[in-house]
Amino acid sequence: MPDLSRRNRWLQRLGDGMRRHAPVIRAAQWAVVVFYAVLLVTPVLLPLPDSQARILDNLTLLAQFLFWGIWWPFVLLSMVFFGRLWCGVLCPEGSLSEWASHYGKGLGVPRWLRWGGWPTLAFCLTTLYGQLISVYDYAQAALLILGGSTVAAVVVGLLFARGKRVWCRYLCPVSGVFALLARLAPVHFQVDEQRWLENAAPRLPPPNCAPLLDIRRLQGASDCHACGRCSGQRGAVQLIARSSNQEILHATAQTLSPWDTRLLLFGVIGLAMGAFQWTVSPWFVALKQSLAEWLVEHNQLWALQDNAPWWLLTHYPQLNDSFSWLDGFSIVAYLSLSSIVLGTALMLLLRLTARLARDRTLYWPLALTLTPLGGAGLFLGLSATTVKLLRYEGLLLEWVQPARACLLLAAMGWSLLLGWKRLSREGLSQVRRGSAIACLLLAEGMVGFGWWLQFWGWA
Repeated sequence: MPDLSRRNRWLQRLGDGMRRHAPVIRAAQWAVVVFYAVLLVTPVLLPLPDSQARILDNLTLLAQFLFWGIWWPFVLLSMVFFGRLWCGVLCPEGSLSEWASHYGKGLGVPRWLRWGGWPTLAFCLTTLYGQLISVYDYAQAALLILGGSTVAAVVVGLLFARGKRVWCRYLCPVSGVFALLARLAPVHFQVDEQRWLENAAPRLPPPNCAPLLDIRRLQGASDCHACGRCSGQRGAVQLIARSSNQEILHATAQTLSPWDTRLLLFGVIGLAMGAFQWTVSPWFVALKQSLAEWLVEHNQLWALQDNAPWWLLTHYPQLNDSFSWLDGFSIVAYLSLSSIVLGTALMLLLRLTARLARDRTLYWPLALTLTPLGGAGLFLGLSATTVKLLRYEGLLLEWVQPARACLLLAAMGWSLLLGWKRLSREGLSQVRRGSAIACLLLAEGMVGFGWWLQFWGWA
């Protein structure tokens, strides 16, 4: 394409190289699949580590650290920097699902499966279930949730759409989260639709877009898996640099799904905060104590027993770690309340902001401006496991708290900047714009206060 900057020329060569070297990418995918399987299955075959075990001398703890301390936090971070490159190039579930689909029935994708709410529902249920069985702490729980998800991805591949990634497009529990964060990526595969139409006789064979996207009409990075298979197609597809604000600032109510907003406010922010917070929250303790007193008064002592199986509630009596039925109910209640209360409060503030801007449809684009803050919260919560495991090894990590504060303030500032720029287009009076910005500040302050409680207020 003409008038490319030096950076975009380099990125275009990189994208085209991904297409040319597809066999290398497939080899890397299978290497990740093997590593993933070893990391997931091997610890289950080993005895539970005792209190003296350390990361460097215990394979179970090493796998836990690699999985929850390194793998997942930095997969999330990669979405912000590179878009969904992980999905298209390295994700083991996507690779296995696509591989299985080559040998399956190749059925059409039914309408019920294409419902837009599946990723949101799957994320919320997986998050909730993971807390009930302590997925970050025990290998059996990780195998059940992650292994179960992988098996489901393979089954979906065997049933639907030969050579595609139906699981990744419609059902993956983290697909919606990745789509939100990828909107912040400073690079993406841009498609020039007019050039696509003009070049009717392409030199390259039509690419197989595994996530079932209409490449010609592709806009943005949220759905694209950045696999590079379509790079250079008809001279209209190229990897380019862009502003990290671009996709969010250009979003409209027509281009967004209501599920994007619901997932962000009620899932990524509300539910996730509760999931990371309940173990240190005095509110959770007060809730459980109140429920316990009520149960004792009404002679319902069965709820205080810890006889549930490990796959339903955490049950490792040899380590003095078992949840009672009351614990399980309290976790569900606390996480549900966190999601509903915080998500609803944010929704109301954003709707008020849209009303102040005299455009009710602005609610959905404004909600999207909280994406940096939601992504930072997920990273802070997941990296807390990293910090915990490293401190068990005797590392002081005195820089962690200042780093957390900087990340949180930077994310709040970024979200506020996005909101301010979005409102600046509406031609509002100073009073209305000031009131709208105040609503956004209050919304971000609520989220920031929640994380402050976890890392400073309750520490």
